[in-house]
Amino acid sequence: MRVLALSPGSLQLQLERLPALAAVAEQLGAQIQVACEPAHRPLWSLLPAVEKVIPFPFAGNPNLAEWANLLGLVREPDFQACLNFATGRQVNLMLSMSHIPVRVATEGFSSTAQVTPGQGWKPQQLASYLKPLGLSLKADDFRLSLPADAMEAARQQQPPGEGPLLLLAPDDSADDWPNERWQSLPERIRERLPQLRCEVIPPQAALPRRAAAVACADVVLSSCATTQLLTAYCGVPLVAMGSATDALPERDVIRVLAGERQALSTEEVMKALGF
Repeated sequence: MRVLALSPGSLQLQLERLPALAAVAEQLGAQIQVACEPAHRPLWSLLPAVEKVIPFPFAGNPNLAEWANLLGLVREPDFQACLNFATGRQVNLMLSMSHIPVRVATEGFSSTAQVTPGQGWKPQQLASYLKPLGLSLKADDFRLSLPADAMEAARQQQPPGEGPLLLLAPDDSADDWPNERWQSLPERIRERLPQLRCEVIPPQAALPRRAAAVACADVVLSSCATTQLLTAYCGVPLVAMGSATDALPERDVIRVLAGERQALSTEEVMKALGF
């Protein structure tokens, strides 16, 4: 069985859709094909059930020829269902000519089932997309399964030593936690835990590398929403600075420091980390 996902939007939105598509693949034994912005292609390599990524410039006002080409690509395989996260007349015209029997979306004349986002944290809200397929979603149970070579490469990048590894993942935006506090934090912690190892992963790092670095850490401190969600998917303890209330699941190992990130003191962050 094959399922098509039309997935426009930001990298964060792609990440939020991972558990839903993983549930479709697992519960139906399906192979997934995803149409998304070309820049987001590496993300979908994190989901083994994705057999093909179709680069499509949703945000670039695609012309008629590009839509016709996409139609050709989605008519060639035998898709049994489509989860459509796109909106607009063009995508509905394309889907109406696709012959895909089940087409789930929030709106549009091409949809065979229209849904509204559900309750819970953002990935869980997509459970409504799965109901027309007779499926369920427990987004909090989703975990990334990363290749062994990627994990080993991440371990090789870690500082030497036997102590616990704290991964720092700043956002690097203008309103991020001040750089001097990021830099001074490890030494403050080493006053109480001398064997601490510390690694910094920048938001510019490729997503598979970030995911592997997170998975190999003992705890992650992050102000980057993408890295925060990767950490949740890896099941690693997390202190999330400035996270939205519905961005992460409620777990004992996830602590959210809400509010303005710049206003957070080093003492508040250390307390959240358990010091």
